Amino acid sequence: MSRHLAEIDWRSDGAFTSGRYSRWHEIRFDGGAIVAGSSSPDVVPAPMSDPAGVDPEEALVASAASCHMLWFLDLARRAGLDVASYRDRAEGEMGRNAAGRTAIVRIVLRPDIVFAGAAPDPAEVERLHHEAHERCFIANSLNGEIVVAPSPG
Repeated sequence: MSRHLAEIDWRSDGAFTSGRYSRWHEIRFDGGAIVAGSSSPDVVPAPMSDPAGVDPEEALVASAASCHMLWFLDLARRAGLDVASYRDRAEGEMGRNAAGRTAIVRIVLRPDIVFAGAAPDPAEVERLHHEAHERCFIANSLNGEIVVAPSPG
């Protein structure tokens, strides 16, 4: 199987021992992309968190949504469908898991797909979403519930 690398780079701003240190950091991916990261301001208040940075919770939700989309697009292409655009406004819900630990307990994917030409039967789209979910490596790695709620149309 393949390996996937991410490098996290954080440096102290001098306030570490006070606990009021910046959580801002860089996330570097093996393909060269660099993303600003931070803790969520919902978890660690500003100014220690930077709301402009991607927090781990957002990254997890984005990973699940991206993986689902990539599988859906591949499966749609194999089925002979022509997808013009795909947009998802995914949302993760933090809560307590069965062990009583704080976790992302639910991710809702809300894909809005536009097909070039005639749209396929809604049952076919639902089947493709189901298969994409079954094949998604990220979904298969998570314990929380993942709901796919495509927009009608």
